[in-house]
Amino acid sequence: MKQIRKKNKWAKKAYKKRHSLSSLKANPFAGSSHAKGIVTERLGIEAKQPNSAIRKCVRVQLIKNGKKITAFVPSDGCLNFIDENDEVLIAGFGRSGHSVGDIPGVRFKVVKVAGVSLKALWMGKKEKPRT
Repeated sequence: MKQIRKKNKWAKKAYKKRHSLSSLKANPFAGSSHAKGIVTERLGIEAKQPNSAIRKCVRVQLIKNGKKITAFVPSDGCLNFIDENDEVLIAGFGRSGHSVGDIPGVRFKVVKVAGVSLKALWMGKKEKPRT
């Protein structure tokens, strides 16, 4: 009875997604909530219809596995604090692996730049360290 139950669990989609190792391989963070990376380029991504805007994003190469991802830079003017070759901390965007809102294909956001919170830089409470 126990073996049958164990075997039949794998028929359920949610169980299979949670427990298979392929989900960890597909996720650039490999199961963790945040990851550090190096900024390779800064770019603007056009919003989907019916909105008309250029959303500021950065291309980041992760340190842990070398994968390249696109991350959104939140708040107005925060792209000015990020330069190429800066070390940034990336987090998920809030929909567990899905893109958010009108930004196509962007699943992550920038949280810290050079060890300093992006929000603190934006509010003027801290300065970016000179290196």
